[in-house]
Amino acid sequence: MTRPHVTEAESAVLAALWRHGALSAASLVDAVKADQQWGDATIKTLLGRLIHKKAVLSERVDGRQLYRALLDRETYVAGEVQDLLDRLFDGDPAALAAHLAQR
Repeated sequence: MTRPHVTEAESAVLAALWRHGALSAASLVDAVKADQQWGDATIKTLLGRLIHKKAVLSERVDGRQLYRALLDRETYVAGEVQDLLDRLFDGDPAALAAHLAQR
């Protein structure tokens, strides 16, 4: 499976799931609101997009609807770093390292 493209806003929803594990919709909204000043509808829209992208799974557990990340943080971070390398440094990690060393 290829890594789904996740927007910066969607990554905030994933971050809550990475921190807390599987959550109910209400708990997920509360967890995201702890870091973002978004309304419930915005968070639920982002959640729906992540489910559609197969980055989050919606499942029934013990009679409760829970959401859990299918995309793990390590895979997401590696992909974001690779995208940065490709976009800004022609895919060359040494060029990124040199840039960081100059700062």
